[in-house]
Amino acid sequence: MSSTFHVRGGRPLDGEITVRGAKNLVSKAMVAALLGEDPSVLRSVPDISDVRIVSNLLSIHGVKIEHDVAGGTLQLDPSNVERAHVADIDAHAGSSRIPILFCGPLLHRLGEAIIPDLGGCRIGDRPINYHLDVLRSFGAVVDKREMGIYITAPNGLRGTKIHLEYPSVGATEQVLLTAVRAQGVTELTNAAVEPEIEDLIAVLQKMGALISLQTDRTITIEGVDRLSGYEHTALSDRIEAGSWACAALVTKGSVFVRGAEQKPMATFLNVFRKVGGGMEIREDGIRFFHPGTPLKAIALETDVHPGFMTDWQQPLVVALTQADGISILHETVYENRLGFTSALGDMGAHIQVYRECLGGSSCRFGRSNYNHSAVVSGPTALHGADITVPDLRGGFSYLIAALGAEGVSTIRGIDLIDRGYESFRDKLGALGAEFWEESR
Repeated sequence: MSSTFHVRGGRPLDGEITVRGAKNLVSKAMVAALLGEDPSVLRSVPDISDVRIVSNLLSIHGVKIEHDVAGGTLQLDPSNVERAHVADIDAHAGSSRIPILFCGPLLHRLGEAIIPDLGGCRIGDRPINYHLDVLRSFGAVVDKREMGIYITAPNGLRGTKIHLEYPSVGATEQVLLTAVRAQGVTELTNAAVEPEIEDLIAVLQKMGALISLQTDRTITIEGVDRLSGYEHTALSDRIEAGSWACAALVTKGSVFVRGAEQKPMATFLNVFRKVGGGMEIREDGIRFFHPGTPLKAIALETDVHPGFMTDWQQPLVVALTQADGISILHETVYENRLGFTSALGDMGAHIQVYRECLGGSSCRFGRSNYNHSAVVSGPTALHGADITVPDLRGGFSYLIAALGAEGVSTIRGIDLIDRGYESFRDKLGALGAEFWEESR
């Protein structure tokens, strides 16, 4: 069922919402449970569609799942892991790319893994070749068939040395989930070191894994024969928290985000303050608010952690349409992530995109034809428009723009936002937003 979402903008968001565990950690921690011989318990689990997708994928592989949705607790029992049909995997995965991360754990548990064609948000090139090359380096045999990709490990999986040309989060997760039970030692250089990666390492260490993270982006994993279950509370979703922070700025409101954590959001908080946003950091969350003074234009470049993460970029661009002066943005992580700006132009924003690197340094997209830099002129009055959600983060950014615009906006494909924003309709209501929805 698809929905058409209508928003009457122009009123400040005011109130309190709660964020739970990070989407980018929770789904990976759920997959990690496959590696254990005992049940696992994961807490602070958000009720989002990605969690439901992974739960279904685990269930068809024989994992028994008990989900206390209200309490945000998952119990996962992998005692009877079994093979699943590729048609079932395809049916439950939908556009999610999470099945590729099942491969390492399934090779350890079953000796084989089957994955269908993979989807995901269309924000740039996310080839699974990274993942397949990683699996091959451990000794896996990859056979591309008409039904999908069939992967086996006839001689078992062995530790290896891997260097990533780019510190890919997905490839780093693949190495971690595969190496922990491989024979011998694995050394991964130029690894991603995002907070969600560190939290996944914490999960695996609780299970009995031997993992060390060096300051030079090197991760060393000593394989073990057996892993147990875990009990873990997921770190807070810093992307969702940042999205609501930008919504507070655009609507000239005040939003207390209960559960937001300062440390993983440090880079965002610095930028938020430079733009002119107000904040009150408390032990139980962070209040983000518009201080009533003009917002300031900035120059910003996205980067892997500890840089400004790409998932914060899109909601921030909406806020920059309300800043005085010219802001310059350079996207270095996903080459097509600025495609969402065309609809903002339809709403009255002044945004120009360029192929050239407009940041402080050239990036890997600098000699390509990708529009990966943007110039945002502001402030501009936004007005309602008819727009379609392009991807998860772009979709929530459109919602932010609609909340700050005069008049009514119609947003199609709003269901995609359910992938990463728990109960966002209830949260909008709690903050005083005016909206209505038509399902068909």
